[in-house]
Parts: sequence; structure tokens; C-alpha cells
Amino acid sequence: MKTQVAIIGAGPSGLLLGQLLHNVGIDTVILERQAPDYVLSRIRAGVLEQGMVDLLRQAGVGQRMDAEGLVHGGFELAFDGRQVHIDLQALTGGKTVMIYGQTEVTRDLMAARQTAGAMTLYETSNVQPHDMKTDRPYLTFEKDGETCRLDCDYIAGCDGFHGVARQSIPSDSLKIFERVYPFGWLGILADTPPVHDELVYARHERGFALCSMRSATRTRYYLQVPAEEKVENWSDQRFWDELKSRLPETLANDLVTGPSIEKSIAPLRSFVVEPMQYGRMFLLGDAAHIVPPTGAKGLNLAASDVSTLFNILLKVYREGRTDLLEKYSEICLRRVWKAERFSWWMTSILHNFPDTDAFSQRITQTELAYFVGSEAGRKTIAENYVGLPYEAIE
Repeated sequence: MKTQVAIIGAGPSGLLLGQLLHNVGIDTVILERQAPDYVLSRIRAGVLEQGMVDLLRQAGVGQRMDAEGLVHGGFELAFDGRQVHIDLQALTGGKTVMIYGQTEVTRDLMAARQTAGAMTLYETSNVQPHDMKTDRPYLTFEKDGETCRLDCDYIAGCDGFHGVARQSIPSDSLKIFERVYPFGWLGILADTPPVHDELVYARHERGFALCSMRSATRTRYYLQVPAEEKVENWSDQRFWDELKSRLPETLANDLVTGPSIEKSIAPLRSFVVEPMQYGRMFLLGDAAHIVPPTGAKGLNLAASDVSTLFNILLKVYREGRTDLLEKYSEICLRRVWKAERFSWWMTSILHNFPDTDAFSQRITQTELAYFVGSEAGRKTIAENYVGLPYEAIE
């Protein structure tokens, strides 16, 4: 088999890259380890930055998102028994975020790729990149008991933190930056109306809480819990009681509870690998970086990687600009580190860290109060939350 761009991973970043390339006539083949139903079963973030919304529209897959997604012009910060509105639109010149689940993004991209007749091979195993430092890279993999080879010009590693793409790069060629946080997020999904018409981020002496949503009838709530906590220790009733205790009284009184559809605990970490490329293989999304979910940046960072690689490859194939290939990592990492900083800041300022002394606790409380009490501070939060601009490829 032969293609121009071989993509490892059929999550949203791999599918979005494939769709953008297909639309401009660049051939792609996507290899995915799991079955389609498994890919669609992953419960992930649902806050899309303005840049990702625009990119989905550019790819021609924004119709259902625009019809069913919820446009949010702000969000709430709750602390010290009060709520402060961060007016994204007013503070950023009209930018907003879109509430639309990652599962739905993936579903839309799968449908578009199938309609286009582009090739996605699911349930492939033992995918291995070869000759990445040459101008003739290729992949080997197993499908239906047969060993196959896929020759290509370039490889896009969109297969997540545990995927083969990054692991196939010699360890001495990469530098890893990592911070593991001493807590996780216990999250539940429920078919209940949201407690507020926008997201609510709550700082409380008992721990952080987030009130989010997937739609006007489906909610996603989170609680900070110790890193070693077990999900089986949390009945639905215990979760709802704890959530109410961490919210301002007016919100707690309005909270509609119900049986959980899904319940899980996600660990929190910050992770970046440099560089994000090795020869003709490029790392995108979680294969290259992880952020704690507090700033809603994980899926959005993957989208900005996709935008960067797509625009570079477009100039490579149309204009012969192979000089741009070596700039991919540098361009991506500038935005990655800014998002890592914002996600770290949001996490640090809204969560309770064990063994924090009284002085540090007061400093954190005062920093949050200072930022939300200053228009410049609120603008800094808002412009990071809606997403920093994508860098032009020139």
C-alpha cells in the first residue's frame, strides 16, 4: 500500500488532519488500533476554543456542531462564597467557546471520512514506523492476521500518550518535561439539566469542583479527589452531596441530581516532549503533550497541532516548501507551552494541594481575588480561555 500521509490514530486529531488533507487532494490512510465503537465510547472534554470551531468548519464538518452545540460567551468562578462572571466576549473582542462533546466531534469526522471514501483501517495491531529519518518512511502493521506495509511521504502520530508513535523515537532524541499532580478528578455524566447556563469553576476548602455540560439535558460534573482515591468508594448520592457542599448556596439549591451514566477518576499531569518531530514523523496532541483539564486545553491543543501540520504540508505539496517541515515543532511548542502555563495556573489557583502551608494558601487566595478583581486580570484569563491565535505559516 502507498499513500502521501500515513496517520496513526483515528481520534479527533487524526481524523481532523485526514479530513483537511483529503479536502485539498492530499491522500491519507489512517490506522487505528481499536474498533470504531470503542473510539466513540471515550468520554472526553467538550469545550472547544474559537480556533478549533473555525477549523472544524474549514474541514466541512461543523454543521451539526453549529446546530446542536452551545455557544458560551463566558464562565463563572466561584470562591469565598461568591460568583464572578468572566465575560469572554466582552474581554476578547467577541470570541466565544463552543460546548460540544469530543465524542460528537469524532462521530462527525468519522461520518465525513466515510462519505469521502477515504481509507481508515480499524483494529490494526503492531503498528511500527520505519525509516523516519529518510525520505521514504513506511509503516508495518497487522490486519486480519496479515502483515502489511504502508509506504508514505510523511507520518503523523496522533495515537495518544500511550501510543506507538512517540515510543518509536529513540529516547536520547527526546527531552521530557513532566509534572504529576497529587490529586485527580472524579467525574460523572448524568442526564440532568445544567445547574447554570455556563460552566462554573469552584474553589473550596474541601477541594475544587467543576460544573460542566454536554448539552442542555446532559451534564458533566467533577470533584477534586486524592490521587489514590477509588471510584467504587463513591456512590451517586455521596458525589451529589459533596458537590453541593463545594458550591455557593444559590447554585447548590438549584442542582438537579440523578443517576450517573458514567463515573471515572482521571489523574492530572502536565507533560511535554521536545521536539515534536523525528525526521518525517510528526507528533500531534496527546502523543506530544498533556495538560490538566482545568483550562480545557487538551483537545484544543491537538487541533492547533493539526492546523500547523496541515498548513505546512499544504505548502510542501503545493509550493515545494520543504524548508517548513523542520519548523513544525518550534511553531507548535510556542503555543503548547503557553497553554501548559495557563492550565498549570488554573490548576494551581483553584485546587487544594496537600501539605500547603498557611502562607501559601493565603497567597493563592489573594492571587485569584486580584486577577478577578482587575479588568486586566480578567482579560488575561479570558484571552487564554478562548484560545490564543494560531501562528501563521509563512
